[in-house]
Amino acid sequence: MHACMIGEAKNLTWTEIDLENSRITLNNPEKNGKPRMFKTSQKLTAMLNAIPKEKDGPFKSCYSNLYRDFHNQRKTIAAKLQNPRLLRITFHTFRHWKATMEYHKTKDFLHVMQLLGHRNIKNTLIYTQLIDFESDDYHSATAQTIEEAAKLIETGFEYVCTHDNIMLFRKRK
Repeated sequence: MHACMIGEAKNLTWTEIDLENSRITLNNPEKNGKPRMFKTSQKLTAMLNAIPKEKDGPFKSCYSNLYRDFHNQRKTIAAKLQNPRLLRITFHTFRHWKATMEYHKTKDFLHVMQLLGHRNIKNTLIYTQLIDFESDDYHSATAQTIEEAAKLIETGFEYVCTHDNIMLFRKRK
């Protein structure tokens, strides 16, 4: 889910999940956070729709098993790959990752602050661990018309510069 805490997901009720409009309203945020609304993918909506509705919420009964299963999987993978750093990954690590990726995509701290439900920008700054993405590999593309440029932007390319009337774009691999 969109940067929600594991406890927030656990406490979701069916009344907060709008399957018709593919939307989740998080009314009970943790740590004095702000309520927020998420658009869900078709895949997540279909998965939620397949869960029996007789429980209080979709994740109430699986919560205790979730931690145990995640811990066991993490331990197995760390041993198999001989990488003890994998043992440091928690559910909260994914929240940090989501915040960092959203900031990288948007360069907008206020957007990330709203996504995480923070009331104070100082908390958001902790989450958006600024990583030097400049060393990453990129796909590059060029456009000579506004229509070509619009298509590139719609597919995730970002504008870099114009040289000899040719617009240059890039997208991380």
